[in-house]
Amino acid sequence: MIEPRSSTSPDAVAQHYDRLDSFYRDIWGETVHHGLWVTGRETPAEAAAGLTRRVVDAVSPVGLRRPSVRGIQVCDVGCGYGAISHALAETGAEVTGLTLSEAQAEVARSRSVDGSPQFLVQDWLDNDFASASFDAVVAVESTTHMPERQRVFDELARVLKPGGRLVLCVWMASESPARWQVRHLLEPICREGRLAGLGSATENREWISRAGLVVEAEEDWSPQVARTWTVVARRVATRLVSDRRLRRFILDASEGDRVFALTVARLRLAFAVGAMRYGFFVARKQK
Repeated sequence: MIEPRSSTSPDAVAQHYDRLDSFYRDIWGETVHHGLWVTGRETPAEAAAGLTRRVVDAVSPVGLRRPSVRGIQVCDVGCGYGAISHALAETGAEVTGLTLSEAQAEVARSRSVDGSPQFLVQDWLDNDFASASFDAVVAVESTTHMPERQRVFDELARVLKPGGRLVLCVWMASESPARWQVRHLLEPICREGRLAGLGSATENREWISRAGLVVEAEEDWSPQVARTWTVVARRVATRLVSDRRLRRFILDASEGDRVFALTVARLRLAFAVGAMRYGFFVARKQK
């Protein structure tokens, strides 16, 4: 696994997202995840919605819209602003979303109706859920922020009911990145993005299996999501020209999170040269 030279912490991750809250929402909207370009003709909003739809559909291959599955319990680990949680709730699922960021939770709750979905500010590795609490768990681009990666997956498996399903979208490193790719792209991306580390597809598959889950589907979405960083880079550049507040933030040497603008460029290049990968996994807990 590629790890940053300096370790991160849940508090640092929370501060990162709280400090960059308005910028992230300006640049990404409330999805805060990659877009999925299937035809190549999608708008960025359509691509983001497409990725959300694939995650929701994977939670239940039969489809959550059937009345017989209304009330299915789902946990959204690292829910961000709640876009996927709300999409799941619209199908009839009962959803609990977890985030480390108070700012994200506030936005997510503002969109809830009658307290559904429920959003908690909580560290996944310090959760108090009972074993076998959920029919499905989704983790979209969140596990890379967490240390003790095997323990992360052990917890994902623990809270699943027998027969329950894990749906995972994960930032990954390539299987054998070049030394310069690690030094100039992957390690800085981890450090600057408050990631605890980037595992390969093989490593993620092993963490899933060791947790007692059986991988039912695995796809590499790297070519379909890479355009996200071209879109984001263009938006950052545009806002630097038009937004005085963003310029002040980027130029303020006391702002440790201002480096996110450089990280965007690293991510765009990392996908272009194949050092960065994007994985989609569906796994089931055996009965």
